[in-house]
Amino acid sequence: MGGEIGELSDRMREIFGLVVEAYLERGSPVGSKALAGSISLSPASIRGVMQELEERGLLTHPHTSAGRVPTETGLRLFVDGIMQASVPDPHEQAEIERQIGRDQPIEDALAAASAALSGLSHAAGVVLAPKQELRLKQLSLVPLSPDRALAVLVGADGSVENRVVALEPGTSPEALEQVANFVSSRLSGLTLAEAEARLRAEIREHREALDTAAAELIASGLAAWSVDYSRRPVLIVRGQANLIDEGTAADLDRVRRLLDELEDRQEIARLLGSARDAPGCRIFIGSENRMFALSGSSVIAAPYRGSHGEVVGVVGVIGPTRLNYARVVPMVDFTAKALTRLIG
Repeated sequence: MGGEIGELSDRMREIFGLVVEAYLERGSPVGSKALAGSISLSPASIRGVMQELEERGLLTHPHTSAGRVPTETGLRLFVDGIMQASVPDPHEQAEIERQIGRDQPIEDALAAASAALSGLSHAAGVVLAPKQELRLKQLSLVPLSPDRALAVLVGADGSVENRVVALEPGTSPEALEQVANFVSSRLSGLTLAEAEARLRAEIREHREALDTAAAELIASGLAAWSVDYSRRPVLIVRGQANLIDEGTAADLDRVRRLLDELEDRQEIARLLGSARDAPGCRIFIGSENRMFALSGSSVIAAPYRGSHGEVVGVVGVIGPTRLNYARVVPMVDFTAKALTRLIG
């Protein structure tokens, strides 16, 4: 089924390309009459070629009386063998650079890149951002029972972590307050790992200043939180609403599935992470990636780099398989290069 693009005759290749381009532009099945004005063949001859392409698994027809649409195999063949990608048009380049080039923190620039891609592609823009270490600002400990307490950790960036921690028997509310005050006043501004090391040193050197059992408990908690925090994906998703437009009315189930899939941040981060080693854009079409197999969605992603040429993140677009690949692929690639220039 399918095969290489070189196995198609020139006529088959031309008609196949016209069908895919028309489908990506309109999102609806393409009939032979719609192509008759673009090629010097009769509708009957075009139908015959389209039938051959269907037998090869490159086209299919969703309804008996409808025109054809490309299969996922056909889309992959088109992307790899026919599509002519270029640079984004000057308006798109200017908009991307305007969004991310403002005087703003890098986190805001990454969010802006995601929003810019979303707006220009009419799909969801995604950015897998470099990990930022959480720095402590404040710790509160609220007793819940004789053997449990609620730890509320506030980061310098305003983030809040809530954890229920187990207490040693006999740990008093006063001991918890003492440790919480020490962490807030003496460890503020440190990363979780630095705070844990400093707290353990304080336990060793000034036992009389802190309740040892409570302090050891919190030091262990800081270590666990640090490991957990470092494993979390920093994922920015913008523009899910773009996936719902007038063209999706007949395909709402697929869109709902895609929106549900976009809630799985861990899985999206894993998928984007697989594009980290790509030399440029990597394209996943439909069931080529199991995560989006149900919704039949595509992902276009490209890595961006830091000041030493190392890959620090991935930027991309998630949308229906009828994305305009020839336009969106260079757009994603340009955004990745713009972020590399910004960070470098």
